[in-house]
Amino acid sequence: MDIGVSNRDSNGGSITKHLDNGKYVRYTAEQVEALERVYMECPKPSSLRRQQLIRECPRLANIEPKQIKVWFQNRRCREKQRKESSRLQTVNKKLSAMNKLLMEENDRLQKQVSQLVCENGYMRQTLQTVPQVTTDVSCESVVTAPQHSLRDANNPDGLLSVAEETLSEFLSKATGTAVDWVQMPGMKPGPDSVGIFAISHSCNGVAARACGLVSLEPTKIVEILKDRPAWLRDCRSLEVFSMLPSGNGGTIELVYTQMYAPTTLAPARDFWSLRYTTSLDNGSIVVCERSVSGSGAGPNAAASAQFVRGEMLPSGYLVRPCDDGGSIIHIVDHLNLEAWTVPEVLRPLYESSKVVAQKVTIAALRYVRQIAQETNGEVIYGLGRQPAVLRTFSQRLSRGFNDAINGFSDDGWSVMSCEGSEDVIVAVNSAKNLFSTSNPSNSHSLVGGVLCAKASMLLQNVPPAVLVRFLREHRSEWADFSVDAYSAASLKGSSYAYPEMRPTRFTGSQIIMPLGQTIEHEEMLEVIRLEGYPLSQEDAFMSRDIHLLQLCSGVDENAVGACSELVFAPIDEMFPDDAPLLPSGFRVIPLDSKSGDVQDSLTTSRTLDLASSLEVGPATNHDANDSSSSYSMRSVLTIAFQFPYENNQADSVATMARQYVRSVVSSVQRVAMAISPSGTSLAAGPKLSPGAPEAQTLANWICQSHRYHMGTDLLSSDSIGGDTLLKNLWHHQDAILCCSLKSLPVFIFANQAGLDMLETTLVALQDITLDNIFNDNGRKALYSEFAKIMQQGFAYLPGGICLSTMGRHVSYEQAIAWKVLAAEENTVHCLAFSFVNWSFV
Repeated sequence: MDIGVSNRDSNGGSITKHLDNGKYVRYTAEQVEALERVYMECPKPSSLRRQQLIRECPRLANIEPKQIKVWFQNRRCREKQRKESSRLQTVNKKLSAMNKLLMEENDRLQKQVSQLVCENGYMRQTLQTVPQVTTDVSCESVVTAPQHSLRDANNPDGLLSVAEETLSEFLSKATGTAVDWVQMPGMKPGPDSVGIFAISHSCNGVAARACGLVSLEPTKIVEILKDRPAWLRDCRSLEVFSMLPSGNGGTIELVYTQMYAPTTLAPARDFWSLRYTTSLDNGSIVVCERSVSGSGAGPNAAASAQFVRGEMLPSGYLVRPCDDGGSIIHIVDHLNLEAWTVPEVLRPLYESSKVVAQKVTIAALRYVRQIAQETNGEVIYGLGRQPAVLRTFSQRLSRGFNDAINGFSDDGWSVMSCEGSEDVIVAVNSAKNLFSTSNPSNSHSLVGGVLCAKASMLLQNVPPAVLVRFLREHRSEWADFSVDAYSAASLKGSSYAYPEMRPTRFTGSQIIMPLGQTIEHEEMLEVIRLEGYPLSQEDAFMSRDIHLLQLCSGVDENAVGACSELVFAPIDEMFPDDAPLLPSGFRVIPLDSKSGDVQDSLTTSRTLDLASSLEVGPATNHDANDSSSSYSMRSVLTIAFQFPYENNQADSVATMARQYVRSVVSSVQRVAMAISPSGTSLAAGPKLSPGAPEAQTLANWICQSHRYHMGTDLLSSDSIGGDTLLKNLWHHQDAILCCSLKSLPVFIFANQAGLDMLETTLVALQDITLDNIFNDNGRKALYSEFAKIMQQGFAYLPGGICLSTMGRHVSYEQAIAWKVLAAEENTVHCLAFSFVNWSFV
C-alpha cells in the first residue's frame, strides 16, 4: 500500500500530514502556526522546551513530544533545502551571466584573430612584392589604440562630434578589438570572482578593462561611478565646469579632475576632459570621457600649477541591464600619465597597466559590488556602525594621508626651510582645519597648526604585502608609543603635550578590534588599542590607553600591481561618526621591471634613499655590467607622519618629527632586511652618494689605505676581499666613518657601529657634517692634525667627546684618521675615521 505525505506551506491554511512510525499525523493550520512561531524563536528546541510547548498550547495536547521533535527536524531540513536551492539559483545566475560575458569575450577574440590573420597575410604579400622596401611594424598595429590630437573645449559647436567620436572609440575598446587585451595576471574569471579583467598588451599609454555582474540598476551604477572622488582614493577633486544637452537625451560635461601623487618623489596629475553620458538603443547607459585642449571656463593656470597635465584617451563605463535584474558593467581606463616627468626609476609605475588596473579599474568594480551587497544586507559591520559611516572613515583616512604626502600649497602647506639636502621633508600647515565636522561640540581650536614629516625610499626584494602586514601586526618593532601619546593628547586638547608629557609605561601590546572589511578582504578598517599604564601615583587610576583608527589594504601577496598601505590616526575611545582625524602611515607601491631596462637594476639587495639622488629627464644609458642577475622585485616606500603643534612649540615639534621619522625609517630598514627573501644581512647596506664606487670597492679602498699608511691591517687576515671583507667591515666593533673632502665635509659611509654611535640611519647619514659630531676640543684637535693627515696620510687623535644626532654625548678612547686612496693610489677619495672603544656617557 502506497503512503503519501503532503507538506504544504502553512500560509495556504491547508492540513499538513506528517509520517511517524507508519502513521499519519495530521496537523491543523492552527497547530502549524503555533509550531512555526516557536521555530522562528528557536529552530532546535530542547526536550523540556517541547514539553513546555505542549503544556502551554492546548492545540498541541493530542500530539506526542516525539512527533513534535520529528516535525522540527523536518522543518529544519526544509529550511536547509530552501537555502541551498536559493544559493544554487544565485550561483546559476552568476554562471549564466559569466558565461554570457565569456561568450562575448570569445567572439571579440575571434574577431581579433581574424583581423590579425588578415594583417599577417597583407604583410607577407607586401614583403613578397616589394622586397626592397623595409617596413617597420614593430611599434604599431591595427589593434593599437589610434593616436589623436587633443580636441578644443573652446569650440562648443564641435563638442557633439567629439562626444560621438569618443563614444565610438570607447565602445570599440570595451567590446571590440581596438586594443590588444590580455588577461590580468592572477585574476582568473569564475563564479566567485569580481569579474573579468584585462590589461593592454601594446598601445599608446596604459590601459585596463573590467567587466562583471552587479545586482544594481544601471542608473544607480552610473550615479555611483560618476562620483569619482567617492570611490577612487587617488582622486583629489572632480569639478564639472559646464553641462550641455546633447540633443539625444544625453549630456556633455567639461570636467576638471585632480589626482594625488602616490609618493613624495613625483608631481601630481590633473585632467581636463569631456564626459559624455547617453543611452543606447538596447537600453544600455554609456558614460565615456576623453581629454580636450583649451581651458574655456575651466581650470586656470594658478589652480593647476602644481600638477602635470595627463591625457585621458577614450575611456568610460558601459552598463547593460540584465533580463533577471542587475546589470553587466564594462569599464575601460586608458591613460597617458606622461612618465617622462618623473624620475627614471619611478617610470615603471606610470607605464604599468597593472597598476592602473588595480588602482582604478578593479577598484571601481569592487566599490560598486560593495555598495550592492550593503544595499542587499549581505555585509555585517562591527561596533554598530553603519556601512556608509565606515566608508566615510576609510575615505577620510586615505584623503588625509594623500593630502599629507602631496602638501598642496592651496591647502596651506609650505616646506620648512632647512640647511642642505634633507632626507626627511618637513612641511607645515597653519591653516589646516582638522575639525570640519557637523558637530561643533566635537571640536577644539589649536593655536598653531599641523606639521608633517615625510620621506620616500626604494625597497629591493621586499614584498609590499609582507612588509605592511608585519608593520600592522608588530607595531612595537617600529613605533614610539610616547609619540603616539603626544599625538593623541594634542588632538584631545589635553594640558600635557610634548615635551612635558606625563610619564607613561607602554606594554608594547596592541589589541585589534575589526570594524569592517570589503567583500574580498583587500581593505580592513579597525580600531587599535595600545595599552599603557601611568607611572606616577597621582595618575594610578587614570587610563593611559591610546586608540587608533587604522586602515590596512593590499596585504594579499598574489594581487599583481596592488599598492599596500597602513594608515592610522589617533581617536578618542568613544569616537563619534564625525571624529577629527589626523592620518599618518606607510604606502608601498610595487615597481614593475621591464626587460632590458638595465638602468633599473641594482647591484645588491639594498634599501636606498631616493630623495637626494633622483633626477628628472630623458633616460640615460648605463653600463650593462651594473645590472644584477639576482634582481627580483622593487617597490617605493613612502612614510608620512602628521603632528599638531602650538605656535610656541613649532620648532621643537619639527625636530621631534624629523628625528622620529628617521628612527622609523631605520626600523623599517631592519624589518626589510629580515623579511627580504634574499636573506642578505646587508640588505640595508652602506649608503653611498651618487657617483660613488660600489660598497665592496670602497671597503677595499678603506682597508688597503689603512695598511698602506699605518702598516697594519684594519681587519683580520681571513677577510680576503669581496663580500667577506665588506661584511667584516660592516660588523667591526669600532665605529668607522668616511667623509667627503669638500668645503663642507659630509659623511658618505658608516658601518653598523658608526650608525649606532651617531644614532642615525643610512637615509640620514649624508646630511651629517663632520663639524657637527665633534665638540670644541675635538674640532681643535682635528684642525691641528689636519695638515699632518694630508701630508703623512694618517694621524692619531686623542680621546674625547662627540655628539650623536639625538644630542647624546659619546666618549671614545682614541680616534684614527687616514686618507682613503682610490685604486691608483694617487687620488684621495675621502677621509676615514675609526673611533675606538666608544660608549654613551
